[in-house]
Amino acid sequence: MKYCSLCGAPVEQRVPDGDNLPRHVCGQCGTIHYTNPKVVVGCIPRWEDRILLCRRAIEPRLGLWTLPAGFLENEETTIEGAMRETLEEASARVEVKDLYTLFNLPHVNQIYVMFLGDLLDLDYGPGPESLEVDLYREEEIPWDRIAFPVVEQTLRLFYEDRRRGSFGVHTGDIRRLPGEGRVYDIRMLKGR
Repeated sequence: MKYCSLCGAPVEQRVPDGDNLPRHVCGQCGTIHYTNPKVVVGCIPRWEDRILLCRRAIEPRLGLWTLPAGFLENEETTIEGAMRETLEEASARVEVKDLYTLFNLPHVNQIYVMFLGDLLDLDYGPGPESLEVDLYREEEIPWDRIAFPVVEQTLRLFYEDRRRGSFGVHTGDIRRLPGEGRVYDIRMLKGR
């Protein structure tokens, strides 16, 4: 951030009085501009023994597969966001059920909130951010072409829980290891 969004004056990065972290502070009007993590919401759209995956038409990770998910909008609940993202990316209507995973991704300042969901019908297709959309059984999933570690971890947990016959809530942290490229440290904090 270079300029104040309220008055247009240059901002400086410093620790404001009463705070303990550097923030963007306007030297003219004194406004403190906080930047906080983004919330990504989505779901695992189920139909019988298959789940709906989307092949990305946009960067990052163009051409790879993911669950329908995206950034939460203002004035929207997490469930509304998961339903909207599924409609936008897969043209699919879904009934969102239970919270399933919550992952912290501090290296990209994101929090992923994924729900279990049930497709309401088989009327689906690629939205503007998807090249293709299709239903997959576990053995058909293109594991080597999954776009994001958080999606892969969510899918692996889903299939473990399905085999066990019990779905719970899973939380954890996914961090990129410094200097390791696309190598991640995944630490589960809770799962039931």
